[in-house]
Amino acid sequence: MDHEKVNILLVDDQPAKLLAYEVILKELGENLVVASSGREALEVLLKTEIAVILVDVCMPELDGFELAAMIREHPRFQKTAMIFISAIQVSDIDRLRGYEMGAVDYVPVPVVPEVLRAKIKVFAELYRKTRELERLNQELEDRVRARTAELENSTAKLRESEQRRSMAIAAGKMGSWDWDWISGDWMWDEGQYRIFGVGPESFEVNPANVQALLHPDDVDQLRKAIAEFNKGTRAYETEFRIVRPDGEVRWCVGTAAATVDDSGRVVRVSGVTVDITERKRAEERQNLLAREVDHRAKNALALAQSIVRLTRADEVKAYVIAVEGRINALARVHTILSLSSWQGAELSKLIDEELAPYSLGGQIILAGPEVQLLPATAQTLALALHELFTNSAKYGALSTRSGRLTIGWQVEDQLLTLSWEESGGPLVMTPKSRGFGTRSLLASVESQLGGQAQFDWRAEGLLCRLKVPLTRKTATAAPGKFDAPSSAELQRASG
Repeated sequence: MDHEKVNILLVDDQPAKLLAYEVILKELGENLVVASSGREALEVLLKTEIAVILVDVCMPELDGFELAAMIREHPRFQKTAMIFISAIQVSDIDRLRGYEMGAVDYVPVPVVPEVLRAKIKVFAELYRKTRELERLNQELEDRVRARTAELENSTAKLRESEQRRSMAIAAGKMGSWDWDWISGDWMWDEGQYRIFGVGPESFEVNPANVQALLHPDDVDQLRKAIAEFNKGTRAYETEFRIVRPDGEVRWCVGTAAATVDDSGRVVRVSGVTVDITERKRAEERQNLLAREVDHRAKNALALAQSIVRLTRADEVKAYVIAVEGRINALARVHTILSLSSWQGAELSKLIDEELAPYSLGGQIILAGPEVQLLPATAQTLALALHELFTNSAKYGALSTRSGRLTIGWQVEDQLLTLSWEESGGPLVMTPKSRGFGTRSLLASVESQLGGQAQFDWRAEGLLCRLKVPLTRKTATAAPGKFDAPSSAELQRASG
């Protein structure tokens, strides 16, 4: 029989997301039908035979749960597969509500294209198989008078196949199995072997071997399932981990249902196993990212607050310029760190970013090897360099074309030594008091990074030397960890 295309209904109130789903699912070669609202979806269903419905949970006017309930009320759509897409973290209560409304699976946002295609493909194939089984059943019924015995046998097989199909819809079929409760014989399909990382030629399916592949902490799940069936439970679902022969740990969700004889005794248990490892990893990454964003935002706000609170100026305009310059320096290093996924930043890039506004040609000489800085160290040095460049442009070597600036750095025994040497500028005098820039530089380098900041106000130009450990624990506690210097630390540094 030629491959028969089926209709897949995509329901979302956002055109951009509908277009994304069409692009992802295009290669399946099925007919994609779109609806921008729940009411439009109902109109499509009344006119078109739909195999799978992909629906967004959060929609105005008529959300995904309400739409699913209305669809399930119609006799034609009581077995239509519906997959919910949710951009929010759903609770177990929400999942239960979705399943009660007729959902067969949840797909979290951001959508993984391969996973979405795999799920849709499974349900489309199940839909085709169901239609094929219905046609076959009709043919068998037409020959019931002549082949009663054969028909009964075929009907029993069709009933078992229908049971497996229903469970596959409930769990999102990836692998199926049967267990003869009386004889102890097992049957695994290809997907089941693939999930467990074994092959039928080398792996004998029996309780002992299956248990050996379960994660030690989840073995009790198997014992509990067997106990439940012995007590009369007819269906069971649980999440568990497996440890493949190569050592890889995979997360799975298993659904099982019991078949009983006329006396109510369990004679067979059939089930479906779904590999949900990628979903679990995506959830872990999402949770980690949320914590990272929260932490970095708080630190950035704390540092910006310190800048605003402690900056001093005689005029409002000068105050605004000083604050904007310091916050822009923080923003520039944030951009560099973002491009590296907050793994670190090159020292030379930080210097290039800070000297870019000056365009002073040959006045500045840079010399040093490539040095990769941790995020906390990069943020601190970016602000320190900004203060040095700003002061030099106002009062030092960079305030005149005759001035020269040499920036050199080296690393020895995980200690970064950076020297800032000015010459040829205006006559330099030791300042009577330290401004915010000098105080924050001292506090950040010494208190936050455990380094040293030395200033030599020579008449011919400032000489500054920064020594920063590259492996200090406070700088490596977590990616992006940075705490702004407190007022007390700044006061100590200014003393």
